[in-house]
Amino acid sequence: MPELPEAEAARKRIADGALHRTIEGFSLGEVTYMDLPGENDRERLIGTQFTRTHRHGKYIFVGSTHGPWLHIHLGMAGSIRVLDAGDDLPKFIRFTVEFEGGNRLHFRDPRKFGHIQVVDDLDTFIEDKGLGPDALTIGDNAFATNVGGTRGAVKSALLSQKKLAGVGNLWADEALYRAGIDPETRAVDLKADRLRHLHRSVREILQAVVDTDAIYAKLPDDWLIHHREEGDACTRCEGTIRKKTVGGRTSYYCPDHQEAA
Repeated sequence: MPELPEAEAARKRIADGALHRTIEGFSLGEVTYMDLPGENDRERLIGTQFTRTHRHGKYIFVGSTHGPWLHIHLGMAGSIRVLDAGDDLPKFIRFTVEFEGGNRLHFRDPRKFGHIQVVDDLDTFIEDKGLGPDALTIGDNAFATNVGGTRGAVKSALLSQKKLAGVGNLWADEALYRAGIDPETRAVDLKADRLRHLHRSVREILQAVVDTDAIYAKLPDDWLIHHREEGDACTRCEGTIRKKTVGGRTSYYCPDHQEAA
């Protein structure tokens, strides 16, 4: 499932290929049951140009200083493609923005869980969604309050988009693996130094994945992402990878070096 790094890679593709081009129109693929802009919202954008992009957690935005903006959520399997008009199209294109000169911004979504909306103000949208600070920019104090103040499992706190926007199951496990923290540990029981270590791990892991454009094969071999199988050898100690359910989500971890508070 796309997380913050995939959203950032999509944002960069939009910024590199779809800004400062006049919008001529839109086209739709097979979009039954999908939440996409209606005709009136699409008409608002015709004749305008996208001049800015933004990302907050897993949410992608493209628009202009005073709006309106397209908000794009990748859902379970969505992706962004920027292509010329004559290029071969992959399957499952659901929504296309057509620009003067032939460029096209395509939203591909095989499973149709993604969605696109026209929004007028980013801050209002983010507030209405109840999103916490972005996981790449949150400060130490806010992390300690939002995550460290949670009485439930630290894994669940990392996954809560209201506390920390952008972290999903893969990178929550990766951060806890690196920080040596059992995913079931109550976040409120973690001492300040362990919270700082966890925050640093979250930030460093997300940035490293962003730097690869979310191509997991480019990540180091000793990362948990390459060993998410029960019984595999831990790359940080002599232990063995196990799995358990925490807050309804499957968690991979090493019980030998990931300790409770």
